[in-house]
Amino acid sequence: MAMHQTLRQHREIVGTAKTSCRPAAVRRPARCTRLNVAAGGKVYLDPVQNECSAFAPATVANLGPGFDWMGCAVQGGGDTVVVKALPGRAGEVVIEAIKGDGGRLSLDPAKNCIGVAASETLKLLGGAVSCGVSLTLHKGLPLGSGMGSSAASAAAAAWAVNGLFGAPLAKDKLILAGLASEAAVSGYHADNVGPSLLGGFVLIRSCKPGEPVELLQLPFTAAEELHFVLVNPRFEAPTAEMRAVLPREVPMKSMINNCCQGGALVAGILRGDVRLIGESLDRDVIIEPVRGPLIPGMLAVKEAARAAGAYGCTISGAGPTAVAIVDDPAVGERVAAAMCEAFRSAGKLEVNTSQVVKLDTEGAKFV
Repeated sequence: MAMHQTLRQHREIVGTAKTSCRPAAVRRPARCTRLNVAAGGKVYLDPVQNECSAFAPATVANLGPGFDWMGCAVQGGGDTVVVKALPGRAGEVVIEAIKGDGGRLSLDPAKNCIGVAASETLKLLGGAVSCGVSLTLHKGLPLGSGMGSSAASAAAAAWAVNGLFGAPLAKDKLILAGLASEAAVSGYHADNVGPSLLGGFVLIRSCKPGEPVELLQLPFTAAEELHFVLVNPRFEAPTAEMRAVLPREVPMKSMINNCCQGGALVAGILRGDVRLIGESLDRDVIIEPVRGPLIPGMLAVKEAARAAGAYGCTISGAGPTAVAIVDDPAVGERVAAAMCEAFRSAGKLEVNTSQVVKLDTEGAKFV
């Protein structure tokens, strides 16, 4: 689906007549908007409720050979954003509070991903909004974890602001808000924010500043069989730092390998072949070899995961979280235990979290 920054125009409204709205469905805002026309014909968009909350899930980006063009959403953790209307403060964005970050994130909306995502969403709504928005972020994901922490915050903020006004924008339009947010904190890439908003597996076909963004949602028929083992050690790997070590040029042989494995990864997703997905993500020879040594014990973790029954293991996003693929939750628990032990013994790292989760097919949602 191609996404352009041009939004469909709101219909003309004569005089001060207002569009009537049905009562909001439980846990989801009504899909309608209320427009006012001020003197001079300027159109203002009013919120349909005073408060809206949204949750966006964690993501696994890259999946080995899919660097910057493949990602998926996973169940379990995520971030939640609560948005409140600020009457009489048109277009203003305020971050009221951030919880769960240890006081590390800025409350300046221009320097925080939720503030940027909220501002961009207000622009995408079209016209001028009649109020400002106040944001409260509840961090459920650790910072610098490799599980799409900033993307989950941005996706939740964009979806919650959209919901405050009756959710007139489809999720694919909000990718633009998420991209602007990601660009401000970690780079212009959609392999985290795309899946966090849309859910499931997402292939990034085109994502360049100033050009239309094109994402492909890949259908997956074996969601009950696919299990992700996610082990997050107590070690921070900031995306900017992990991208700085990437090679500018790669050998032709390595490029061919990653193209083959990337194609096999997509084939595994489309066929619902869990084994093929696991084996393919395990065979990246370009990104993982330079990032892996920066995460203490990562090589040992990969070997331990495979020995315990995983089909494959790699770095989730920029790391340090390691992700392994299994088709049985019992095997997943055994793999998780082996990965944790490898981080402790070979990497001398304690483990923050260890979980066996399924694919999240919904993405951002109202809560």
